[in-house]
Amino acid sequence: MSIIAVSVVVFVLQLLSHYFGRDGVTSALWYSPTFSMADGLHEVAPGQLAGYPEGAFIEGEFQPWRMLTVMFTHSVGFLPHILFNMLALYMFGRNLEQMIGSMRFLALYVFAGLGGSLGVMFWGYADTMSLLGATVGASGAIFGVLAATVVAFRSMNVNVTSLIVLLAINIGIGFMPGMSISWQAHFGGMIVGAITMWIIVQTRGPRRKTQQIIWLVALAALLIALSFAYLVISPV
Repeated sequence: MSIIAVSVVVFVLQLLSHYFGRDGVTSALWYSPTFSMADGLHEVAPGQLAGYPEGAFIEGEFQPWRMLTVMFTHSVGFLPHILFNMLALYMFGRNLEQMIGSMRFLALYVFAGLGGSLGVMFWGYADTMSLLGATVGASGAIFGVLAATVVAFRSMNVNVTSLIVLLAINIGIGFMPGMSISWQAHFGGMIVGAITMWIIVQTRGPRRKTQQIIWLVALAALLIALSFAYLVISPV
């Protein structure tokens, strides 16, 4: 409920800035792969960027915190965006939070949200044009919650066929022509959410609490390290 409350407050601020402040709040919180690049101009080789046969320059501005802030933003031009995300979080998040506890759920949500941003970022290696696109939304984190629910229920031998079908349908919607949906964020969130839940399931029990903390901290360190990938290997 706290995550929903924060998301709603941010959305209201986004609306106010949309009508009275030139979308200042949204532009301060959204994520684009260029915010994972080192500061300065980056030269794009001829033919690598569609529409620029002679090459171009992409301006990088290293602001890695946006990989987290983006998960609390939503599209102000499409109200169902926040409604569907928050409804999914309310429906599935409550049960999962009751199963694993509030702190573990918060870690799962943040990890999955970061995983969604990493999915968008790493796609920049495959598609240079995607570096210029900006994303908003909690979809990566939401898909992480759904994937984590599958892992949790599967560990208890609960039939998860209907949930897997729901996931597949929502993934498919992201590939429909004309839909401005970041399927990369969905996949990134799903992968990280599933891994996080797998760690929690495999280390459950009071005697393995320390081991669980170590593995979750290690996963957090890995995700943070991956967010600096562009500084090591540039996408252009």
